[in-house]
Amino acid sequence: MSFDVKRAGKLALVLAAAASLAACASTKPLPEPGPGPGSPPGPGTGYQPAPGGGPVDSRALPGSTQDFVINVGDFVYFDLDSYDIRSDAMSVLDAQAAWLNRYPAVQIRVEGNCDERGTREYNLALGARRANAVRDYLVRRGVSSGRISTLSWGKERPIDPGTGEAAWSRNRNGHTVIIAGAR
Repeated sequence: MSFDVKRAGKLALVLAAAASLAACASTKPLPEPGPGPGSPPGPGTGYQPAPGGGPVDSRALPGSTQDFVINVGDFVYFDLDSYDIRSDAMSVLDAQAAWLNRYPAVQIRVEGNCDERGTREYNLALGARRANAVRDYLVRRGVSSGRISTLSWGKERPIDPGTGEAAWSRNRNGHTVIIAGAR
């Protein structure tokens, strides 16, 4: 009969872990949740929040990237084979321009994207025209062109990996990304 040190060590670790878990187990029942502070005494002693706390403020910090994405919008969409700014995109871009004019230290990159149809070269060129169209719109609304860079991803970075018009329409977009200066 031979003594296997590795096997004995593993067995000792397993037994130690089991003993540790058993020591943590309790047969005492947990108390029932009780009344909050200032309430009449009750049978339980459960957790109650401190008085005066109230809910946590979940609003985005003004001037933050989260504020821009949630309260303004970071995407505008384009029609097939087009880089014309659609009427539904104008309100988003107007809000982007107002926000950017309110926070002049923020720098952005406008990324032009396309759906999967067409050649890589065609979509890179179309994505560049879309990004430039968004940039030009924002500049006409008072945003300094020095704060805006553009980039075309063409069809390389779809936001919807699906196939069909619903996916394609989401992938034909201009995405405004904050790259510096946000809180």
